[in-house]
Amino acid sequence: MLKVLPFLIFLFLCQEPACAGEIRGVRVWAGPDKTRAVLDLNSTADYRLFHLQNPDRVVIDIKNAHLSGVVFLDQRHSGVISQVRHARQSGGSIRIVFDLTTAAKARSFLLEPAGEYGHRLVIDLFPTAQADSADSVKSASDYQREAERKVIIAIDAGHGGEDPGASGTRKTKEKNVVFEVARQLQREINAAPGMRAVLIRKGDYYLAHRKRFELAREARADLFISIHADAFKNPKVHGGSVYVLSRKGASSEAARWIADRENAADLVGGVSLDDKDDVLASVLLDLSQAATMESSNHVAGTILANLKQLGKVHKKGVEHANFLVLKSPDVPSVLVETAFISNPDDERRLNDRAYQRKLARAITRGIREHFTAMPLPGTWFAANASRTRHIIARGDTLSGIAERYQVSLASLRRTNQINGNRILVGQELIIPAS
Repeated sequence: MLKVLPFLIFLFLCQEPACAGEIRGVRVWAGPDKTRAVLDLNSTADYRLFHLQNPDRVVIDIKNAHLSGVVFLDQRHSGVISQVRHARQSGGSIRIVFDLTTAAKARSFLLEPAGEYGHRLVIDLFPTAQADSADSVKSASDYQREAERKVIIAIDAGHGGEDPGASGTRKTKEKNVVFEVARQLQREINAAPGMRAVLIRKGDYYLAHRKRFELAREARADLFISIHADAFKNPKVHGGSVYVLSRKGASSEAARWIADRENAADLVGGVSLDDKDDVLASVLLDLSQAATMESSNHVAGTILANLKQLGKVHKKGVEHANFLVLKSPDVPSVLVETAFISNPDDERRLNDRAYQRKLARAITRGIREHFTAMPLPGTWFAANASRTRHIIARGDTLSGIAERYQVSLASLRRTNQINGNRILVGQELIIPAS
């Protein structure tokens, strides 16, 4: 999955409208696996791409075309590209040269207009330089850590900035309370073994819905959770709800991904769709979505079951809707309506820090139960799937539990990410192998 870091290449547009063979702009994203350059064109292009060495560079000759102005490159986010140069060629062609910091394999393709974008020439640059042999040496403990990676939970606090969301009778703004719940949830998840949380919205600003799940994909999230607080015209309506994407919404999103080839060129479920015909791409995307929706439904159920322990929920079962924020085809996604901010009692609870922590802990328990029941290969949950578990009872101590199971106190703490000796009645501990 590509982690996208935008940088700016600025081109002044020519004065006459729709110049023939015009290169209107260049956009570049630098990710961990590749650097992508996109040339925005006013029409399809006849081009030739080749590599040159000593120094390494990729050259693109575009027939009957010209740049509209000066090129500026922000090298802070340029990936393997150190410089962009251009020159006029005989016969009316333009040559664009990408100077590289390291050898890279290039893949290029043309895209037809889609959405807000016109014709595009896409160049993907995959570094081929090998790391120094000393850096590639790994110990057995390194492989052990890699085999027990933490699952990544993307937490999205709804609304933000000029979009306050719903408002309560006490003028409580949804964007503020859900952000506090999201921060509490991040703390709870990071304190639990085998999980790491990342916040999608990190302050009071607005993010487009598609940008939210795109950021989750960039973070290589294993689960996306969007936090909201519902509202209704009847102030008596109260309680939380959990939503997943409906089948109809999944179908419409699949069609969009197939139609949008620039979108489809990203990794979806581990498979690039841009070089597949529509039928094969549709089958691959359908398989990816089916697995994603199965996981979404399961984790939504475990979260809802834990929310019920806090009090009455609005609906007894998981609900289905076409929320745009849930439409990532390869990241399981759920939307949690924590409560009805339009209900005075729910509004008061949402503003209470202690209740926010209870909400966060209930959601965290639901997430843990999901990954325990459906552990992802290579994660901490998969590695600990067969290990003994101990539910803490009154009178239990860490040292006593360690002695009972004949394991070291240090390994018991490390496995469960516990600092000190504080444990809680009802808390579940994973007993490490002796």
